[in-house]
Amino acid sequence: MSPERRSDSRLNLSVRVERWPIAGAFTIARGSRTEATVVVAEVTDGVFRGTGECTPYPRYGESVEGVAAAIAAMRPALAVGLGRTELQSAMPAGAARNALDCALWDFEAKRQGRPAHALAGLAAPKPLVTAYTISLGTPDAMAAAAAAASARPLLKVKLGGDGDAARIRAVRTAAPHAELIVDANEAWTTDTLEVNLAACAEAGVTLIEQPLPAADDAALEKVARPIPVCADESLHDRASLGRLRGRYDAINIKLDKAPAMLVAQAARVVDLDGALLLARDRDHGLTYEGSIVHPAGPALWG
Repeated sequence: MSPERRSDSRLNLSVRVERWPIAGAFTIARGSRTEATVVVAEVTDGVFRGTGECTPYPRYGESVEGVAAAIAAMRPALAVGLGRTELQSAMPAGAARNALDCALWDFEAKRQGRPAHALAGLAAPKPLVTAYTISLGTPDAMAAAAAAASARPLLKVKLGGDGDAARIRAVRTAAPHAELIVDANEAWTTDTLEVNLAACAEAGVTLIEQPLPAADDAALEKVARPIPVCADESLHDRASLGRLRGRYDAINIKLDKAPAMLVAQAARVVDLDGALLLARDRDHGLTYEGSIVHPAGPALWG
């Protein structure tokens, strides 16, 4: 590398907020939204640039402003050489650290001219089948959405409490051949748990994600689980794993879509349909053929 293009470990950081319109609306038990708001972190040494992004999650007390400020607060540390390893102890787990961690992976991949999977010691990622989400609504509305997507091999059905048994029956009738997974987003109660589990079992559901509130999920230890149950809001980091024993059969690992392709290679169920729900996507985004999602190219990440 010529002297005028020499790279070092001292990085400049910029942060911005982007809003991407959703096609229609996306509805779960906690409400609806019509746009995806992401915080983008970019690091550069003046020669190479790495980019990462995250979606702040109000459920965990995160806000767009707070996450952007937390990322910006790392500017002095990056300027004196903070790297990926040090970042893990310098910031708590959450959206802000995720965006900056991804930006550092992207930067290092581009600086070395090697893909991120090679830096991580992983095999090259392959295309995967992703779930396609059916938003929460009335049984009739969800049946119509499921019918329109019935040719897809895997559907993720958002449920929300009262009436969920009718919803899952309607979706199964409308999409008789699709594999179904369910996400209740903490909306069930100990009183409705068994009847909803039974309805999902009758519909041939493969997996149920976070049926009970994270703070009130002990009932999962005592009830027969005819279908594997997956932890989402009950899981935050590796330190959370111990309390899940006996309650859950699987865990949901949430990452930005591009780096998630690396982790998802070993997953039983993959849910990377976010871009399919947008009215428009960023340049060089993930590419889809029906429900097949292809790994990102180096122009996007890693």
